[in-house]
Amino acid sequence: MDFFGHSASLLTFSNHDAGLTRRNGSLGIYRQFSFLCAAFASLVASPAVAHPHVWASVRSEIILNANHEITGVRHAWTFDEFYSAMAVQGLDTNGDGVFSAEELKPLAEVNIKSLKDFDYFTFVHVGDGANLPLKPPENYSLDYDKGLLTLHFTLPLEKPLDAHGQEVQVDVYDPSFFVAFGFATEAPVKLSGDGIKGCTAEIKRPDSETEEDAKALSEAFFSQLGPNSNFGSQFAQTVMVKCSDAPS
Repeated sequence: MDFFGHSASLLTFSNHDAGLTRRNGSLGIYRQFSFLCAAFASLVASPAVAHPHVWASVRSEIILNANHEITGVRHAWTFDEFYSAMAVQGLDTNGDGVFSAEELKPLAEVNIKSLKDFDYFTFVHVGDGANLPLKPPENYSLDYDKGLLTLHFTLPLEKPLDAHGQEVQVDVYDPSFFVAFGFATEAPVKLSGDGIKGCTAEIKRPDSETEEDAKALSEAFFSQLGPNSNFGSQFAQTVMVKCSDAPS
């Protein structure tokens, strides 16, 4: 399975990976990932590959009110085949071969609660301005379909942001580049709500050569990065939203 140019089959792990954690806290995805890596460690003999270790395909929906104000972002992140297979191990509690929303709920809750410390890997700003505060996620859930795990959640902005006459950027990235995000090949971005008339959403992808260079970096490079490193920002998946017409 390919995720925006990366093959999940490239993922191999050793005992080293079982201890991977974030330097300023542990993300739920990382905890689940690391725990499951330990179970799989005896099955693989290859040395760990460098960052990233998990890939996620992104679909984002920008929500606007009737005043051309952005009120929130609705995400759907589909994780790679290898991570998905590991993450659902042991979650089919009734043994029926189907991962129900109820069975996946505990994992969804852990991931959502832990993502708070990392701003949900979502950064909303105007130009070079500061990132705007977000409210806790709403309507979050996980589903498992055709071997892939997808996390759904909505992030409301703390205050509605006027998109009329200015370009608003919504960036999705992991500052540590442990998780690599990339827009889905089909329907990656859409606008929704009462105020989408006269509004546009354009996608900006990172430079492909920069991504290739990063894949050549060793784990030693990433291990020496400080807790406030923003290395992953250069691989941000960006949506640029602007409304040209006056609200009706």
